[in-house]
Amino acid sequence: MTVQEEPALAVEKLPVTRGRGRAFLIFFIILGVIAIGGLLFWLHARQFETTDDAQVGAHLNAISARVDGTIVRVYVEDNQTVKPGDSLVDLDPRDSQVALNQALAQLAEARSMVSAQQPNVPLTTFENAGSISGGEAEVAGAQAALAAARRDRESLAAKLAQAQANNARAQADLSRYKQLIAKEEVSQQEYDQIAAAAKAQQALMASSEADLEAANHVIDQRRAQLAQAETKLAQSRHSAPEQLALRRAQLASQEASVKTAEVQVEQARLKLGYTHITAPIGGIVMKRAAEVGAHVAAGQPLLTIVQIDDLWVTANFKETQLRNIRPGQSVTLHVDSLNEDFAGYVENISGSTGAVSSVLPPENATGNYVKIVQRIPVRIRFKKDQKGLDRLRPGMSVEPEVRIGG
Repeated sequence: MTVQEEPALAVEKLPVTRGRGRAFLIFFIILGVIAIGGLLFWLHARQFETTDDAQVGAHLNAISARVDGTIVRVYVEDNQTVKPGDSLVDLDPRDSQVALNQALAQLAEARSMVSAQQPNVPLTTFENAGSISGGEAEVAGAQAALAAARRDRESLAAKLAQAQANNARAQADLSRYKQLIAKEEVSQQEYDQIAAAAKAQQALMASSEADLEAANHVIDQRRAQLAQAETKLAQSRHSAPEQLALRRAQLASQEASVKTAEVQVEQARLKLGYTHITAPIGGIVMKRAAEVGAHVAAGQPLLTIVQIDDLWVTANFKETQLRNIRPGQSVTLHVDSLNEDFAGYVENISGSTGAVSSVLPPENATGNYVKIVQRIPVRIRFKKDQKGLDRLRPGMSVEPEVRIGG
């Protein structure tokens, strides 16, 4: 019985051994597939860096009033798309128009003052030239009069000398005739003639002396007139440049007033233009605060325009992930809300971590320090002309995948 049962047991053990071997084979195959898959995943993952801390960013342009005023019209609503130059808000322009009219009136007045002042410069130049020329002529006349007076005095001095000589001879004749009349050697008539002649010569000499004295007074007078004319000429020559400079300064002052008035007119025109607020850029309107009838002050925000034509992604990578990230590397951007991928590239890396650039950066002053891996913002740009870019909005979550390997 024992010998006959041994073949039956061998037959039963053979399928069990084969099943175990097949199970081990499948296990090792699966293990190999997992290992190969893990290796392939590792090789793939080392070529990329990714993060889920990223979102779409854009320029949010706050539109503010540049002048005080009351809103009379609002052209846009929230979420409305606008183009550059589209009307946004109108302020009441009447106050600004009055200010502009006043500035224009002041400009017209300043220009009229310049027109009235301009002829004074050439007129003053002409008057100064005439005054100097007249003074020179007056000096020349006074000099000629003085020379003539001197010549008259010389002539009178010669006449006086002649009269003195004639008088001396007449007095000598009279003295001689007095002796002769005493001796009755001459007639009384002859004596009387000699005596009359002596008196006449004496009177003539006295008259010549008086004429000479008068000529001296005339010379003094002519000298005074010459000095007065020379002083007047010197004053004209000295004051002429000052008068001309004064006229030019007055004209320059009036011209400066015109410039000031022109600036005031330009400023008033600008303020009037500021009452009509237009879109400086294109985008989508949000945060509209402007309402008709509200009074706004200069600098008060009215609405915000989001520039959706200039979007980027701010990805906050861990500092350990930045070892191989460089500007210019290609990026695949998966947008969660659209479930679409977009192509992009690394534009730049922030100059500090997010903690340092925050409003209240952390400070460790107690000495209790726990090391935390910091995150650094990386700006990623979307490549142009991709389908679906117009559907992106700031704040959308993005998962960027930066290709850091070849």
